[in-house]
Amino acid sequence: MEQSKAIGVIVYAQPGQPVQDMNCQDDECDLPPPSIPATYIPYNEDLINMLQSSDPSVNVTFQHTASSNFYMAIDSQGLLAQMGWLLYPTFQFFVWQAEWFNFKTSLQANMTDKALMLPVVNASIMQGETGIIRTVKMPKLTEMQKYKKVELDAYLSCPGTTDGTCPPWDHIMSLYVCCDNTSVLCGMELGRWITPFRRRIGHWLTNITPLIPLLTSDTCTFTMKLDAWWAEPWKPSLNIRFSEYNRNPDASDMYPYKIVPLFQGGTFNKSYNTQYKPIDFTVPTQVSKVEIVAIITGHGSDENGCGEFCPTSHHFVVNGKHENVKNFSTAGTLLGCAMGKPITGVEPNEHGTWLYGRNGWCNGRQVDPWVIDITMQLDNQSNNVTYFGWYQGTDPDPKEEPGYIVMYSYLVYYKNFS
Repeated sequence: MEQSKAIGVIVYAQPGQPVQDMNCQDDECDLPPPSIPATYIPYNEDLINMLQSSDPSVNVTFQHTASSNFYMAIDSQGLLAQMGWLLYPTFQFFVWQAEWFNFKTSLQANMTDKALMLPVVNASIMQGETGIIRTVKMPKLTEMQKYKKVELDAYLSCPGTTDGTCPPWDHIMSLYVCCDNTSVLCGMELGRWITPFRRRIGHWLTNITPLIPLLTSDTCTFTMKLDAWWAEPWKPSLNIRFSEYNRNPDASDMYPYKIVPLFQGGTFNKSYNTQYKPIDFTVPTQVSKVEIVAIITGHGSDENGCGEFCPTSHHFVVNGKHENVKNFSTAGTLLGCAMGKPITGVEPNEHGTWLYGRNGWCNGRQVDPWVIDITMQLDNQSNNVTYFGWYQGTDPDPKEEPGYIVMYSYLVYYKNFS
């Protein structure tokens, strides 16, 4: 538009559609910003009719109004806290910060329950291809199985003491575990988080109780790292929290005792689903419950915004007839990671586009495992399970560089205490 000698640009939304940010994409972001003003306005039928009339004369005035963008707050513990970056001059950003304070208060209340804390990472710098590697002496597996709840207690801070010392961009932060170098379970993912954009207040509890069977030895090696080796450093801390100890379990109490890896993700293109074949499995005797546990997120961007900003669905089909579906329907929505999300742990008021809904994740939050009880879907002992992922109800078929799905999934067997 600038090259056509325009002196300003007005973009209007389609009827019933909200306004959107006007951002650069990919290589456009390397170009100098335009020198003419532009704005995005809601649909206004009277204005459109006026512009399409025989005398399309409209006066438009652009102005730059400076607004304050640095605020402090006092949280519910009476402590002074930063409030992050207010992207727009609206009080809604104060609301989101207050919601996160409520989340923090609730989290701290949950942490007062009696628990066994197993330190793994203590405020260490995480950067590079190897990340942080720690070898930890574990409690006996028979003791771990008596805890009804096992959680990853994760903090994510920065090298300095303010938000300004935190890295930009959102990256996948994963925790992998290996308790036996000869086992197929060595190197499986135990937890996943998405880093925020320049905020240092992250603290989350992730329930990983079904994944206890990954901890198969008296000594386990944990690796915490980013998916981007070149990213600037973060400073995480991690404990494994065992709570709700069942000192004297009876025969009606169950525990997860065996885990089998299922499907992992891949490039989200036309051949994505061709890599997945049905997996046959036989249910061991004395099993009282069977679950599928999956951790799924979408990343990258093709012409449809897949996999980060496109809504996808993920299907685990048991015995060819029982379809279990997870829909990431808020991906790509303007406030999908803002409205009602700070109370679930999303760090509010980050830099960048933290407000937009993502495909199975939000900036500055844990990725919760999807747990499916398939016990009633099984046929005696011999069974099978398959998986496929869809975009808009069918196989993805991007014409540009495809995105990708990051997925670890497991079959978990439970049995009763004898």
